[in-house]
Amino acid sequence: MCVMKALVKTRPGPGLELLDVPTPAVGGGEVLVQVLRTGICGTDVHIRQWDAWAQRTVRTPLVVGHEIAGSVAEVGAGVDTVSVGDVVSIEGHIVCGRCRNCRAGSRQLCPNTVSVGVDRDGGFAEFVVVPATNVWRHGAGMDLDVAAIFDPFGNAVHSALSFPVLGEDVLVTGAGPIGIMAAAVVRHAGARHVVITDVSEYRLELARRMGVTLAVDPRTTELAQVVEDLAMTEGFDVGLEMSGAPEALHSMLEAMANGGQIALLGLPSGDSEQVAFDWVRIITAMLTIKGIYGREMFETWYAMSVLVNAGLDISPVITHRFNYTEFEEAFDTAARGSSGKVVLDWSEA
Repeated sequence: MCVMKALVKTRPGPGLELLDVPTPAVGGGEVLVQVLRTGICGTDVHIRQWDAWAQRTVRTPLVVGHEIAGSVAEVGAGVDTVSVGDVVSIEGHIVCGRCRNCRAGSRQLCPNTVSVGVDRDGGFAEFVVVPATNVWRHGAGMDLDVAAIFDPFGNAVHSALSFPVLGEDVLVTGAGPIGIMAAAVVRHAGARHVVITDVSEYRLELARRMGVTLAVDPRTTELAQVVEDLAMTEGFDVGLEMSGAPEALHSMLEAMANGGQIALLGLPSGDSEQVAFDWVRIITAMLTIKGIYGREMFETWYAMSVLVNAGLDISPVITHRFNYTEFEEAFDTAARGSSGKVVLDWSEA
């Protein structure tokens, strides 16, 4: 039996373990990917910490990790869309293909979605098996570190392009890596002003380096003052809520122009039922609110590749790189918040 190295949540409780586990076998319609890079997501941090969400969601033992780039090592029977040696990223949401939404081409709405690294073994490992329909093939010269963060980049692109942004004023609340990438996307797509808020000076500075108009700490700068300083007499046209902080959502609602459009990606921590909406504000300002979860498969993936090929450089959002054996330090770095994306290198496994 072939074995491989993998980061495993072996049992309920905090922590991950680097273990030898069986290399997964490839079935019909599947591909075996040799993992070369993986990004650490907030979801992975939650699983490592074993917080309330992880306790409700994860069944152990589990190989975690879903931000994956690698090389196709083997293809199963019936696979003719990718070949051994292709460099790929992995779409981590596996859909049923049979429900109404899947059959209509809206796979991101599938109610039977299974998540790689959460519901089934993932990619913090030397190898991972996924359906061939869940790999995205890259062209020559693709930066592997960037390929590893196509999953969160897709969240950013899906959010950022949910509404027209050409010539518009955009507010992004939450300067985590996805928020920063979303700000870069709307800037690239022709937004006039792009303002991002966060309470971390480290991440605000990273956003400035990525080209936002203004990066502000909402504890010291009121959005009403930002609107006045930038001569936006009626407020923001588009809002991207990426933080999950109720305070950020409330401030965004107040800062929107009448008819403004808001994409919500950030998941509230704790009891989401306690996050109150100002329904009067939403109704009287005629605001549109759209929930975002994951990526549109595979229109968002196409848009991601086009944006990168057209010169959008998201590599500065990757601030820390570690060998997979240094996973403890890597996860600690990601959990502290004084980082952008943190990437693990599996190429020397």
